[in-house]
Amino acid sequence: MVSPDGIGKLLLSIRKRADRTREQQAKLMTDAGLVCTVENLKRWETEKRLPTPVWRSAIRTVYGLTDEQLDQALENTRRHRRQQRMEDDDVKRRKLFTLAAATAGFAVLPGIAQAREGIDTGLDADGAGDLAYLEGAFERHRGGYNGRAPEAVLGEMREDLALLATVLRRPHPARDRTDLARTAAGISGLVAIIQHDRGDQADAHRWFATAARAARESGDRRMTAWVLGRHAMVGLNYGAPGQAARIAEQARREAGTRPSGAAALAAAVNARALAAVGDLPGARRAVDDVRTLAEQLDGPESADTWFGYPAQKHHVHLSQAYTLLGDTRAAYRAQDDALALTSSPSVMTRALIAMDTAACLQVDGDPSTAATMAAAVYDRLPPAYRSGLVHSRAQLLHRHLDGVPRRLLGDALAD
Repeated sequence: MVSPDGIGKLLLSIRKRADRTREQQAKLMTDAGLVCTVENLKRWETEKRLPTPVWRSAIRTVYGLTDEQLDQALENTRRHRRQQRMEDDDVKRRKLFTLAAATAGFAVLPGIAQAREGIDTGLDADGAGDLAYLEGAFERHRGGYNGRAPEAVLGEMREDLALLATVLRRPHPARDRTDLARTAAGISGLVAIIQHDRGDQADAHRWFATAARAARESGDRRMTAWVLGRHAMVGLNYGAPGQAARIAEQARREAGTRPSGAAALAAAVNARALAAVGDLPGARRAVDDVRTLAEQLDGPESADTWFGYPAQKHHVHLSQAYTLLGDTRAAYRAQDDALALTSSPSVMTRALIAMDTAACLQVDGDPSTAATMAAAVYDRLPPAYRSGLVHSRAQLLHRHLDGVPRRLLGDALAD
């Protein structure tokens, strides 16, 4: 039941006075800085869920509330919920004890009921619904960009991140805590991937460190290997291949010898990093390892998600590994295979493959065509993709050019 003077009634009454639909209100909230859905508003107005702190600024702006009004409404709702739980529990307890006394033929001793209730509350897995929701959120978010800009995906995750932080502060039974730690590792890892793609290296490192800590707490070595494999890509793509090689090697140890998407990812990143630092024999061995692993994957391990290692992702990794090895013939084949498996909304992936092709053209002695192709690809990118990972890959090519081709690509990157 919605509290009479709580947050639900307050938000609903303000929206109705403004004569707005939920769709209109959700758009105003989104325009205020956070991606807000009709379902968000519905849950708040019916008090199925309370707005988390991340929404405070947008709610104040759109609904015209002060901090004091918002705090008071939230406290009223929480007080109402506590009162309802106490009343419901009291009714259930009286019914149970009346039935027990009638059945057993004796009265319940004073104080025993309260003692049992306290013990039972201490054993209760508080927030089971939130745990299930967060597990579903990880599955939902790990599907990738699907044509959306990184900032948009990150915006959709903000409320779930705030809920995760809240749930982690609660006590949980050991088994639930293990599952929660694994979910926290996965969701934190997804945020780290987005920050990596956006070019925010420092924040990507921080999120990957958080993800690794949660993965180790969960005891899931496959999750730990996936986090470390993804973490290695920060150094790999932003000028620290030695660091990338070390982290990727850790990921390979965590993954073990059993075929998995995490093991294949770790081997692929290791191959690219070793090639970048000049360890060509080590890189070729890692390429052979990842090809062998990829052939043995199926089901969720090869799913087209950020957590799986599908054939398309395999060929994207091989494209750069062979490019760094100077094996342009194999690199071109990998690029063709990757493009054949890449869906049209994959703006970033297509741009990265094109940058690899340009790098191969430079290796093959055609720097003019390489610079022209890379500049054209960069010029066509939407603004949301003109920084971060694609920019870093274009800069890598730029460093290997000179003369007119170098100036051509440099002018495109400077725009």
